Amino acid sequence: MPENTDLARNSLEDLLCGVAKSSKGKQAIIAVDAPKQSFRWTGSTGKTETGEPISEKTPFFIASIDKLYNATIAMMLAESGTLDVDQSICNYLPATITRGLHQDGGRDRTAEITLRHLLTHTSGLPDWFEDYPKGGSSLASIVLEEGDRMLSIEELAGHVRDSLRPHFPPQELAAKHRKIRYSDTNFILMAEIIEAVTGQPLHEVHQRMLYEPFGLSQTYFPGQSQPLMPTSAPMVLRANGKPLHIPLLIKSVKGIYSTAADMMKFIRRLMQCELFGNPETLTAMMSRWHRFGFPMDRAALRSPNWPIEYAIGMMRFRVPRLFTLLAPMPEVVGHTGSTGCWLFYCPELEVMIAGSVEDAAAGAVPFRITPEILKILFQSGWQAHNPQELMA
Repeated sequence: MPENTDLARNSLEDLLCGVAKSSKGKQAIIAVDAPKQSFRWTGSTGKTETGEPISEKTPFFIASIDKLYNATIAMMLAESGTLDVDQSICNYLPATITRGLHQDGGRDRTAEITLRHLLTHTSGLPDWFEDYPKGGSSLASIVLEEGDRMLSIEELAGHVRDSLRPHFPPQELAAKHRKIRYSDTNFILMAEIIEAVTGQPLHEVHQRMLYEPFGLSQTYFPGQSQPLMPTSAPMVLRANGKPLHIPLLIKSVKGIYSTAADMMKFIRRLMQCELFGNPETLTAMMSRWHRFGFPMDRAALRSPNWPIEYAIGMMRFRVPRLFTLLAPMPEVVGHTGSTGCWLFYCPELEVMIAGSVEDAAAGAVPFRITPEILKILFQSGWQAHNPQELMA
């Protein structure tokens, strides 16, 4: 328990107000949960799609946080022997998708890409949504300008194959230093592989393997599934403050809506290794961290980059000491989304934090908010623990 819970709550409320005020959509939700310390706080401001006040039960689009969910399912399937993360993607996907997907120097290197490459962003594949074709616009720009659209996996693969270039060859995974580049293409393919090996649509796999057994009752795939328990209308997804209606695109990429409470329930069970039969699976998922480089092009500016690190479907973030005036902030692990949403666990403080501003131009917001939340907790008397002991 923090020494001064009132200070923590008041400071978090001030932070929420500041975040919402600086957000063009004037909306935000922030949640902090530390069960072992009997501290829980959720603050929210703004309106849902139907005009109701946003609350802790309000779902929102979790964007790329679904990478953490899908990576977890992939590791669960690997643990059961249903798939092998070190096999080529060509062993799981049809040639209509994989043919010529990674062409380097006139050579098709797609067969060299393994599932582990996808899960760690080391495939070198371009990002189907954010990358720019030579002399053209990214699909992200086109959607923002021209509106919603449904895209099949074959269309996405065709765009990668015909209009974009790989960033580097598939990396030697045993090497000490590996190139890493964030790419949504990796996890679009991973979702297809999960469907292929289970014989089920992704939303049914999620419900069977995660939502039903672990009580994620307010998480769902819009347009494809319903939450196990009724939820309110969702937050308004925005782009630069204006409503952004893209239900077809979200359905195309198998996007997920969830609540802050459900998300924190998921990461708590993940960090306590309740999702795996063998604790070494979580250890493997959180090993071999590699740091993203500095952004060198327009697409990279909108994607996670330095100093963020990545392992298997999971980010690790810590503010570099260079940018901290006092003691360094502890690290957090989890994932963020390009719509300004986040889900993190801080081992040293045994705390989970989640939230969103639900704006497509707010991908950097989580990396500004998270250190502020941790700073508030420290100022309220929280003491850091030895992360090695917590993960033992």
